[in-house]
Amino acid sequence: MTSSPAATPQEIGGSVAGVDTDALRSAVSASFDSTVAQLKNLVSIPGIAWPSFDPAPLDRSAEAVAALVRSAGIADVRILRCDKEDGTPGGPAVVARRKAAEGKPTILLYAHHDVQPAGDQALWDSEPFTAVERDGRLYGRGAADDKAGIMAHIAAYGAVTQVLGDEFGLGVTLFFEGEEEAGSPTFRTFLETHRELLRADVIVVADSSNWKVGVPALTTSLRGLIDGTVEVQVLDHAVHSGMFGGPVLDAPTLLSRLIATLHDAEGNVAVAGLVSRDDVEVDLTEAEYRADASVLDGVQLAGSGTIASRLWTKPALSIIGFDAPAVDVASNTLLPRARAKFSLRLAPGQVPAEAMEAVRRHVERNAPFGAKVVFTPGESGNAFQTDTSSAAAGFALWALGEAWGVPAVEMGIGGSIPFISDLTDMYPAVQILVTGVEDPDSRAHSANESLHLDDFRNAVLAEALLLARLNAEDMR
Repeated sequence: MTSSPAATPQEIGGSVAGVDTDALRSAVSASFDSTVAQLKNLVSIPGIAWPSFDPAPLDRSAEAVAALVRSAGIADVRILRCDKEDGTPGGPAVVARRKAAEGKPTILLYAHHDVQPAGDQALWDSEPFTAVERDGRLYGRGAADDKAGIMAHIAAYGAVTQVLGDEFGLGVTLFFEGEEEAGSPTFRTFLETHRELLRADVIVVADSSNWKVGVPALTTSLRGLIDGTVEVQVLDHAVHSGMFGGPVLDAPTLLSRLIATLHDAEGNVAVAGLVSRDDVEVDLTEAEYRADASVLDGVQLAGSGTIASRLWTKPALSIIGFDAPAVDVASNTLLPRARAKFSLRLAPGQVPAEAMEAVRRHVERNAPFGAKVVFTPGESGNAFQTDTSSAAAGFALWALGEAWGVPAVEMGIGGSIPFISDLTDMYPAVQILVTGVEDPDSRAHSANESLHLDDFRNAVLAEALLLARLNAEDMR
């Protein structure tokens, strides 16, 4: 679905609604080589927030980001952290503030500087922590997710302050988290501790994707998430499969039969009581989806309805872990119990607690052959949906279209950003805008992660335009 801004601006030469688009475009272009060089330096720092990794590079990453913010002209820059529940320190967050002029709103710009581990380096075509340009893309871990988001914020701020000078009165808070890829374990505590420091009228989360290369998008919905484990028990202890096999089925077999009930014959989630809609107005072709998801030839797609609705507004259930002996050490034994972990993506509008109870009811009612089923709930996160009728959303859609030269798409994302629910809980009146620098070929979290550099330039310009537009408009 394409959209227009809330109020159609008047174009006067290179100025739109008081925003000098030509000057901002020139400023972004003039500094772009420097912006890419700074991004390359950030990519070289393997800041990983997982407990099994050395924390020193993560600290270096925070220091490097803080230095970039100071060089952009913000003096109030702090590196802050909160302790986890076990008392160990959380990841270092960089927070910087420029106070708003009288009567001007404050915008908070979020991204994260920690990254995923590189994984199997043999799968990379170049060193994961050495940024390399190839065919118009920048390759390296964090090049897209999410160090490019950090640089988009910093470069956009630099461009708009250069062009507007003293006329720029918008309050700006930069919040660059240091543990997002580890699940943001101290995010809620961090918000509660620094509630006033982070208070804003508009929040831009630069951690999503665009529709495709050359077509920008505002992410207007995210699915929620629940997970948990299901254990099937059939025997008090393991027994010889030859002596006792036949009258009773082993636990892995019965667990597999139970898992099979979670989807219907078409592949739709068959758990009763879950929200499911098919009301998206843009769609992917089957060929596009198969290419993006690397689906093997001959594998049929699951589910009914549009592909986009299956990705964004319908539930999606996966088995992401299975406890059973490995094939290499398997013996002729009837196993007494088996356990699986499920992950269920939730459609916008679904209450996570209700979804968790729906899964519990389903597995207990469908226990095969009277097997004992033990359901253990896990983590949960709310879905998200943007109010696209708001002025800020309209300005964002306008800025994206102006930067790319084509109308912006309002799109959903099948994934989840659980901390957004913490933001909405803490600041219920704030307008949250989810943008991004990625595209379907970025391969975030995978080998050969990359950033499309032309789209990155457009993302910087779009954010500069948004900042200038918010500065020019009366948001009260």
